[in-house]
Amino acid sequence: LNYDGQLLRLAHDLASRLLPAFSTATGLPYPRVNLRHGIPFYQDAESGVCRLDGTSSDPREITETCSAGAGSLVLEFTTLSRLTYDTRFEDLAKRAFWAVWERRSGVGLIGGGLDAESGQWTMPPLAGIGAGIDSFFEYALKASILLSGLSPPPTTTLTTPGIHDPQSYLQVWQTSHSAIRHHIYRSSNTEKHPYYSQSDLLTGAPRYTWIDNLSAYYPGLLTLAGNVAEAIESHLLFSALWTRYSALPERWQPVGNMHTAGQPYIDPNFKHWAGRPEFVESNWYLFRATGDPWFLHVGEMFLRDVKRRCWTKCGWAALGDVVSGEQRDRMESFFLGETAKYLYLLFDDDHPLNKGDRPIVFTTEGHPLVIPHRLRTRSPSSSESGPGPSQESRDNADDAPTCPAAPSPLPLTISHVANSPDLFHAAALAQLHLVPINPTRSSPLLEASGSSPGISLADVQSPSNYTFYPWTLPQSLIPPKGTSSPIQVPVTSTLTFPNLNPPAADGDKGGPQIIPLGALQKVVEGVLINSLSNIRLSMVQQSKGLGMAGVPEFRIQSIANWALGRDEKVLVSREAVAAVSPADPRFTRVKDLEMVDLVVDAFGVAEDSGDGQDDDEGDVLAEWDIELPENATMDSSWSELQAMVSSLLSSALAGTPDHPTLTPANVKRPVTLTRHIIPAILPTGAGAAQLPATLDPTTAEDPAQLSLGHLPISTIFFLDSTLCPPHRLPVSIAKTHNILVLKRGGCSFAEKLASIPSFPPGPEALQLVIMLSVPESRSPGENHMAAGGELIRPLLDEVQRTPNGIERREPLAMVMVDGGEETVGILRGAARSIGAFDEGGKLVEVKQGGLTEGVGEGGDEAGRVGLAVKRRYWFESMGVPIGNLIML
Repeated sequence: LNYDGQLLRLAHDLASRLLPAFSTATGLPYPRVNLRHGIPFYQDAESGVCRLDGTSSDPREITETCSAGAGSLVLEFTTLSRLTYDTRFEDLAKRAFWAVWERRSGVGLIGGGLDAESGQWTMPPLAGIGAGIDSFFEYALKASILLSGLSPPPTTTLTTPGIHDPQSYLQVWQTSHSAIRHHIYRSSNTEKHPYYSQSDLLTGAPRYTWIDNLSAYYPGLLTLAGNVAEAIESHLLFSALWTRYSALPERWQPVGNMHTAGQPYIDPNFKHWAGRPEFVESNWYLFRATGDPWFLHVGEMFLRDVKRRCWTKCGWAALGDVVSGEQRDRMESFFLGETAKYLYLLFDDDHPLNKGDRPIVFTTEGHPLVIPHRLRTRSPSSSESGPGPSQESRDNADDAPTCPAAPSPLPLTISHVANSPDLFHAAALAQLHLVPINPTRSSPLLEASGSSPGISLADVQSPSNYTFYPWTLPQSLIPPKGTSSPIQVPVTSTLTFPNLNPPAADGDKGGPQIIPLGALQKVVEGVLINSLSNIRLSMVQQSKGLGMAGVPEFRIQSIANWALGRDEKVLVSREAVAAVSPADPRFTRVKDLEMVDLVVDAFGVAEDSGDGQDDDEGDVLAEWDIELPENATMDSSWSELQAMVSSLLSSALAGTPDHPTLTPANVKRPVTLTRHIIPAILPTGAGAAQLPATLDPTTAEDPAQLSLGHLPISTIFFLDSTLCPPHRLPVSIAKTHNILVLKRGGCSFAEKLASIPSFPPGPEALQLVIMLSVPESRSPGENHMAAGGELIRPLLDEVQRTPNGIERREPLAMVMVDGGEETVGILRGAARSIGAFDEGGKLVEVKQGGLTEGVGEGGDEAGRVGLAVKRRYWFESMGVPIGNLIML
């Protein structure tokens, strides 16, 4: 027969009948569509009208879809659009994919179910890698492969930048993988062997520990992305589970309960195996990437068990119970369409799909797709701004994941996986040691015939034992002196607080010890504890963080059995801490000797209402292309704005010192007073001085709780030039300002402090130097730390001296803060005076006032700028810090 496109026409007809499912405001398709009538049953779904004749049905048709279903259409629909030149399918599939992605949570996770009409996630809001979510991640990565080098469709309704760019899909995968590793991955620090659990969609907190059969696809996807080591680690557990059960149960619980004496178990409602392909699919990917014969023997195990347990005269039956071997009277279509296909490709090394080097991808249903080369090649005459991948996409091509080269075979034992030091970690989690060395199989030995594949001794007996896996692993691949790395045992601790509330007036102390009403409050950062009475905190010990490997700290992982996400904080009020004995070694408050917080009340420029402004000045401002940096305050750019205006409006600013960064004192502008918290780090070394008592009181109210405009320190001088020799700070500044703000760079910290003259101490004199770590003064390593919110601790390696070289009798306290534009703008807005050195080395000073408009120096100072230092504290339990516990 001659093929004239009849299958393509059928595909186009079928896809056209599916299009009514996309008629939603969200872009998410309905889960069902009638191929003849479309979607009339959804027109009044809330009322249960689900039939064409208007009668009601029970249950009514639902509008809930899943992330996998809505986001797994890009490959098929894009290929169909390119072959038929009908762009509707590609546009709608991509629109649905991005509609799912745009609804990801704040921690980057995707949930399982969402409503096609409202776009809201369904309850319970769970995130994982398995059922309902799996193929969304799969299509994010595979779309970047299929679309590579492919121009956007010639006519498209999608105009969002990057929506057709393969690099955008790759970034979705990379972002998703990072979120999965951070929130869903259960590492070997807390488990015998790593696995992926179910987490809270919004916070990433662990909710359920079960592992579903569908998750077995993930090692193959990791391999396709080049993350081979993580893929092997994940695949080990599925291989161990298959070795134990001769199949994969639909859902397995690695954490036992009271009914199983704490031992892992199969979920009694999910003990079947439907002939799913995900496990053997990942096994094929890993063998193609590594060439390790261990994966061939995993495939052999799979084949022998399926032949022994699933064969019937009319097909290959699914298993209703992986333990008893009960067969179902059913064979799913994916058994032949996917499972048998990947098994065939595993053992056929010369198959074209194993030899090609083209952007070929398998759909989630196991169908290989490739867009013909003639449709992939871009026209040489196409302009840079025309259709096709963006220049940025082509520049980022080098960032695409690559699969590492397969390692050379090991001497004698050949297999790297069989020699892996964590091989027995998965065996321990799957409890392979409970499998008898020579188990009695449920199948008799049968001779092969035309009506039966036969069952031989090799199908029922392991050549080694069942602690080694796969159970078909031959003696030649077992390392003679193989060793296993120790399984880590997590260090956990529990803090249980007594009833800290005063007894009732009648003295009755009976009744259950319950948590007081209002003791716990959910906040954006995590959980706020207002009372520690009857609270139980469960903690696990882990490494402190980047650059602190080996330094232990506790992390509170649950409060009263409510699990927390890895990034969630536990905030505790001062009142709650005050009820606990400060001498208790299990819960001790410790002053932070490195970090403090600067509480700053500073002016920000309010939006101009337009009244009272000179029209000529407005015209001049309109001529300048002034772009505010992202997240910057208006104060950070006000000086630059005024410098531009001053050069043109000399009459309006006559007498103003001609300095490019000074704010003229006679220019009035609407201002607002706002409070800011700036992290600061204290110096170390011989020249480091303690904070003065006025800034570091031992018993005082939390300065952050003081009302706006009432902070204790208000005389702040902002030096907008580098203070390095031969420049010296005038002694009048040191006598009349409590705070001096300097920019880092140009000379050492010691030289900057030595450029401050000696002065008699007093309540009006200088008490603190704030050093701005501006970007131009930092090394590349410091810039990387600053991007992560970290500060490097200043080293004052020699005692402080005066400009005359004499050792300073009362050293100056100093802190360093990030010198980004936002921080600079805040401190400029808090300064009473701003100064800079002119070309002759003379300090030009401009007074800002420091009070809101309409408040005089001698009047009510309700709007006064100011600064205070807030001490930081951490908590320890038996000498180990509790990392995510913060006192307000």
